[in-house]
Amino acid sequence: MKTTRQTPRVKQQIIRLGAASMTSPDFRSKLLSLLRETVPFDAACCTHVDPNTLLSTGAVTEENIEAIHPHLFRIEYGKGDYNAYEQLVHAETPVATLFEATEGQPERSARYREVLRPAGFHDELRAALVHDRACWGYLTLYRNTGQPVFSPDERKFIAILAPVIAACLRTYSVALPESGSVGSEGGNEPGIAILSGQLALLSTNPAADAWIRKLQSWERIDSGTLPRPIRAVSTRALHAASQSPALAKACIRMPDGPYLTVRASRLQAVNGDIQLAVTFEPARPSDMLPIIAEAYQFTERELQLLEGLIRGLSTKELAATLHISAYTVQDHLKSIFAKTGVASRRELIWHLHSRFSLPNV
Repeated sequence: MKTTRQTPRVKQQIIRLGAASMTSPDFRSKLLSLLRETVPFDAACCTHVDPNTLLSTGAVTEENIEAIHPHLFRIEYGKGDYNAYEQLVHAETPVATLFEATEGQPERSARYREVLRPAGFHDELRAALVHDRACWGYLTLYRNTGQPVFSPDERKFIAILAPVIAACLRTYSVALPESGSVGSEGGNEPGIAILSGQLALLSTNPAADAWIRKLQSWERIDSGTLPRPIRAVSTRALHAASQSPALAKACIRMPDGPYLTVRASRLQAVNGDIQLAVTFEPARPSDMLPIIAEAYQFTERELQLLEGLIRGLSTKELAATLHISAYTVQDHLKSIFAKTGVASRRELIWHLHSRFSLPNV
């Protein structure tokens, strides 16, 4: 139990990191350095995700993982395998190692056979970073062949810290931009990019080029590397036959204010080839409402009411839509006003518009 004895000290260090004035990528880079002091590993990746679709909104990936990252995405969304991230999100303990999951036979895993072993890795520890029932990121640690596998004590250590890390990532996602700071790239034109079925960029418009450069700068990757949010939504779209295509999107809190939505749709070219259309636009209300709800701690009913308010529904229409009385609508409105610090519907809509670039009604 040597590792878990370090938990109180490391937990406080993570909380201090989260409270420091730094960007999300800086926080995640420093987090990996901190964790490595107690749980040694040879490579790592820490991904921020959209809590609504569980797709990447950006990753901090160490150099020896970058080369295999596309192959990991392909297996994660295409084949399915042990310790899938989305399964861990809903697991009682959202942390698992590949060695334990395969009962000491990692060759059972397609990810191990096709990607990890050829790259020189022997064991992998995955954690879904869940706080208050919402997932805000994934943490993945790797050990090389010849190194000890991750121990139960180390897995328990990461499991205890995971909610603390998740709370820090949540803070970055729901931090309210300053009023008037929200803008967009490329004017009002939506960004459009066409990718091949192998995720090679085929064509882009100027707005897409601007957003891609911004995401590459945000993730600190070179111009030849496809940003992880684009890779994630595109890979999800490629394998959307058994899933809702609407989930092939990610809402990203950009560092300078705007919330960006990246969507991917699968296309069938006239010659039979599979292509992908990826769009980049300032986030719509439907994309941002889950994040707004987290920012203000709205209840599910308050969020339903807010959706109606944004659509311009009257008190009578809200009551009929939600099957509640007009008096109950007023009670919920008072709670929403108190949480957002406003005194009227008009003031609420303006507040949300100025902070989140929601449309006026």
